[in-house]
Amino acid sequence: MRHASVEISSLGLTKQREVILKVIREAEHHLTANEVLSEAKRRLPTISFATVYNSLRYLKEAGHIAEIQFGFSGANRFDAKTARHDHAICNRCGKLVDMDLGLPEELVKLAATFSEFKPESLELTLRGLCPECK
Repeated sequence: MRHASVEISSLGLTKQREVILKVIREAEHHLTANEVLSEAKRRLPTISFATVYNSLRYLKEAGHIAEIQFGFSGANRFDAKTARHDHAICNRCGKLVDMDLGLPEELVKLAATFSEFKPESLELTLRGLCPECK
């Protein structure tokens, strides 16, 4: 899942934040915060739970990563791909994959009209069974 991005060393991040960003960029799938913590501890054993969570928030707010939220159930996931894109998630195993779908402007307008929300973003999430779980 590696994404071409700005060189991490040029971002002026702390060592801990660099490690966390590398973990997310090098991941083969979208990681939960606990998975980021586990891999970051493998690379930097002294890193703490609080540092990882605070760094995830910082990296998200700085635009270096995206956080994928799936409502109130399930853990949020972190993504190196920050440009608008959609996802498919398996209801059985939790596999999450990116989908690059262009959303027609009419769909955004229809969703805004239906919900009476002022649209800021719209992401499509396809839920079902992945090929391995079918």
